[in-house]
Amino acid sequence: MNIKKITALLCAVVIVLSLAACGSNGDKAENKHYTVGICQLVQHDALDAATKGFRDAITDALGADNVTFDEQNAAGDSATCATICNGFVSSGVDLILANATGALQAAAAATKDIPILGTAVTEYGVALGIDNFSGTVGGNISGTSDLAPLDQQAAMIQELFPDAKNVGIIYCSGEPNSVYQCDVIEGCLTEEGYTVARYAFTDTNDVTSVAQTAADNSDVIYIPTDNTAASNTEAIANVVIPAKVPVVAGEEGICSGCGVATLSISYYDLGYATGEMAAKILADGADVSAMPVEFAPNVTKKYNAANCEALNITPPEGYEEIVPLAEGAASTMEEVASLVEQAFAAGLDTQEGAGLLTQAQGKFSGAVDALEEITACSAGIPMNSSPAIQLNNAKNRDCPHGDSPCSVSGHLGRDTQSLTAAVTDISTLMLGAARAASTQARAGSLPLAIHGSQTLFIPAKSLMSLR
Repeated sequence: MNIKKITALLCAVVIVLSLAACGSNGDKAENKHYTVGICQLVQHDALDAATKGFRDAITDALGADNVTFDEQNAAGDSATCATICNGFVSSGVDLILANATGALQAAAAATKDIPILGTAVTEYGVALGIDNFSGTVGGNISGTSDLAPLDQQAAMIQELFPDAKNVGIIYCSGEPNSVYQCDVIEGCLTEEGYTVARYAFTDTNDVTSVAQTAADNSDVIYIPTDNTAASNTEAIANVVIPAKVPVVAGEEGICSGCGVATLSISYYDLGYATGEMAAKILADGADVSAMPVEFAPNVTKKYNAANCEALNITPPEGYEEIVPLAEGAASTMEEVASLVEQAFAAGLDTQEGAGLLTQAQGKFSGAVDALEEITACSAGIPMNSSPAIQLNNAKNRDCPHGDSPCSVSGHLGRDTQSLTAAVTDISTLMLGAARAASTQARAGSLPLAIHGSQTLFIPAKSLMSLR
């Protein structure tokens, strides 16, 4: 089955799920509509996941019909963050999500009245210039922090590379939270006996040259949760992998692109927790000034299998493999198919059936996003060609994620054959979900949404023949 046919199946099933569950949100925030402004500093996997989690949490709590999101991306520019946030104030949004430090600083400067929640902000005291930060910002600001314990990250470097002598730290000097992380982890590493040197870039233009200098002078490189680095993992990988210098990263997105290991948090879960805070403020009248900054509840040691293999590194026990995007989508769709089948068995008009459909919708949304990314990053790549040819084709075209060349390794895992296998898996699993969903529409047609508002209706039985 090809990508277009899989996408058709996904669209058809998600619409069936939505229609089946459309009556289940009537008790959510019926009499009030909210507008939420979202200012995201830059596009990369971690921040994208946080924004998605935030939106999902608010929609789950308030109902999709009761909230409008004005989502804008500043493309890494602080001045654009200021313009976006001032626009939110002028339009009178009910709440602002500031995704990353630059967005939080801009939002804080724009208003003292509208509630502001930050997410993917490492240290609020540093970001907002608060001395002796107690954990609660006060005023109109709170949010969530993406800081994984830095002492544990330093210990992980010691665990993985006990014989290393020189650790280089790559970061953007213009990101205050990156500087903060460097200060803390440098102290931890120095205590463990490492010689630590910092290598700072000011913007994307000097990432490659700085990475090369770091690789030439380091046994191991550490990269904190840094937005500029996260947007340039392919450039860094093109330096450190050939140089055989391992990178330990402060978050999973960077590790997926250029690292070997990370102490990972879920940015989706972090964003979801932020959305739950927002729902309490909007619907329950919670006082944002009294809300302490929240942290990710769990951290996990993870490794990038492809990069570890390339550098001949065997992770110790207790490390989980970072699952490539395509494989994760396939696994999620298996869960969706099972939930849909259970929902129909329980009855869509029952509380149990409606609950199962709600679970399926949440998981389905993530799988759709993953498949859209897979589809975009595989455009024009002959799937029957060798991995080397596929990778070369991908690197010589424009990437929809803004990478040049396309960081196929970051989006799909370095082995592009995994995409072919995952597509086959998704095809099989989606047929199961489609069969279950179409039981209530076998005699009629299922709507297949294409190009936004345009709708194409196809016979339900056609779904069964898409192979």
